[in-house]
Amino acid sequence: QGSDGDFLKGQGFAYARYVHSRFPGFGASWSAWVADVEVNRVSGEVHVRRVVVGHDAGTIVNPAGAVHQVHGNVVQTTSRALKERVPLDAAGAPGAREWGAYPILSFREVPVIEVVTMPRQGEPPLGIGEASSVPGTAAIANAIFDATGVRFREPPFTPEVVRAALGVAAPPSPRQALAAPSGSRSTPALASPSMREVPVAAPRRRRRAWGIAGALVTGALGMAAAFVGYRPALAPVAPPDPSLFTAAALERGRDVAAAGNCAVCHTAPGGVTNAGGRAMETPFGTIVTTNLTPDPETGIGRWSYPAFARAMREGISRDGRHLYPAFPYTAFTKLSDDDLLALYAYLMSEPAVRHAVAATDLPLPYRRAAMPLWNALHLDPGAYVPDPARSAQWNHGAYLVDGAGHCGACHTPRGALGAERSSDAYLAGAMVEGWEAPALTARSPAPVPWTEDELFAYLRHGHTREHGSVAGPMAPVVRDLASLPESDVRAIATYLASFHAPAGDTAAIARTLAETSRASPVDSPAARLFTGACGACHHGGDGPVLLGRNLPLAHYTSLHSDRPDNLLRAILEGVREPATAEIGFMPAFRDALSDRQVAVLAAYLRARFAPGTPPWPDLPSAAARVRAHPTR
Repeated sequence: QGSDGDFLKGQGFAYARYVHSRFPGFGASWSAWVADVEVNRVSGEVHVRRVVVGHDAGTIVNPAGAVHQVHGNVVQTTSRALKERVPLDAAGAPGAREWGAYPILSFREVPVIEVVTMPRQGEPPLGIGEASSVPGTAAIANAIFDATGVRFREPPFTPEVVRAALGVAAPPSPRQALAAPSGSRSTPALASPSMREVPVAAPRRRRRAWGIAGALVTGALGMAAAFVGYRPALAPVAPPDPSLFTAAALERGRDVAAAGNCAVCHTAPGGVTNAGGRAMETPFGTIVTTNLTPDPETGIGRWSYPAFARAMREGISRDGRHLYPAFPYTAFTKLSDDDLLALYAYLMSEPAVRHAVAATDLPLPYRRAAMPLWNALHLDPGAYVPDPARSAQWNHGAYLVDGAGHCGACHTPRGALGAERSSDAYLAGAMVEGWEAPALTARSPAPVPWTEDELFAYLRHGHTREHGSVAGPMAPVVRDLASLPESDVRAIATYLASFHAPAGDTAAIARTLAETSRASPVDSPAARLFTGACGACHHGGDGPVLLGRNLPLAHYTSLHSDRPDNLLRAILEGVREPATAEIGFMPAFRDALSDRQVAVLAAYLRARFAPGTPPWPDLPSAAARVRAHPTR
């Protein structure tokens, strides 16, 4: 999750099935926790900042009272996990304890508690009390592990226990602190090698062998390109007054920014929105994104609108430097004047954040001096020109897909110089940040053909029954699309659907897939691994929906793709930031399953839910490769 000064942040998930009665029926309920914690690496104190509880409770008679009861259970469970040491008698059994001797936190010490109940009216009450607290301690322990890398297997997780595990000395008392010589400085040592702060290694850069002649040619081309492509700096201006922009312009600019998904690239992990600093690994080196806030010193606060428009349409910064095409100005050049001005107004009206980011410096031959030549080959400047033979809705969708949405940046494969390939390669699928961005055209490996309605639902809600749910880098895209007018998302669906042949009876295709996967043999070690790790949620659609959506696995594109990467990433990394609340979370199995087990599970899923597709080759090596390059 990251760190903030002396605080390490983590998130943990756990779920449990609580059997409490056999009358009426079979009394058993499910509950799950997602806990966010902060661990003070100096004092060892653990603070639980947010808890989300999902509870399957059958019939709920008093919803408000049920939520209040769960809140109380959350505070009590957190108190016991962090403070209560159970006394043992001489025989080793838990001793009795008087009420009032339990250390209880206040509600203010768990500032955010969210409860998601799953009432199933028509079934007997399954209990809303202690059943909701069963997975609590495990979720907190998993969150502490996520934050510190140390596995705590026995509560309570007191400051003394945490400090001992981290190898940190106890903090000095106030008297000791006053007695310390002035000007002295001490840093708690982390005794465990696994917990020491180690500088993060820079991502590997693709290197090419260049002979002396090649280097000379490249240098000559770069110098010529720099001379021909020289652009002057534009004078800085005073930051504009946000009150000059109308509410309509700001709202339109917000929509353009959402369609462009600007914040995802221009926000560092754990950083302030649009303040830049995210390191993006590319085949040519690491590019650090810039500060888009109107800070006059480190952001774009002194950029005039002409300077902003030049950067968006030509890839030239205010100071005259050429921008790298990782910033997709090749797509933004298609924006209309109105949308570009609205986007400028919106960005200039946002809070200014002072955040200086590291400069990007790519190795030869990818210096900025070569960018004018690159632009001459690959930049097609100019706003989008509508196709008169197509409908207004289709043209609007094309404008959003090829312009602000820059969908091709992820879904179109690139050539040797990093430019999106054209012609038949358009939206034909590519690898991005360790994930496969599947083809959006008729080349899509989706087992159920895409229709306009399915594309609309998938982009609007993040899931459909015929195509599963989104994950990976597509999740934040769907989150941003949720704020756009419905007509915009419908236009995108109309445009993308035009690349697919008429789908026919997709419901019949989906039913056949589901029936085939259910008819597959399930009595094997691989099947038992699937049942134990995945069966509670992914049980084929014939059981209760406990958390999120129980969508048929046979419909997921990742199981039918030629590459196993997306499936392997979902197993290893889980779904921790779902596109919508409806999808639900999925735990990561990185620390629970070995590469061999992940390979066995992936092979089983492929054979059972994508029958007729060839087995993926060398899955253990693929699992090791994906594990070695996490995307979080």
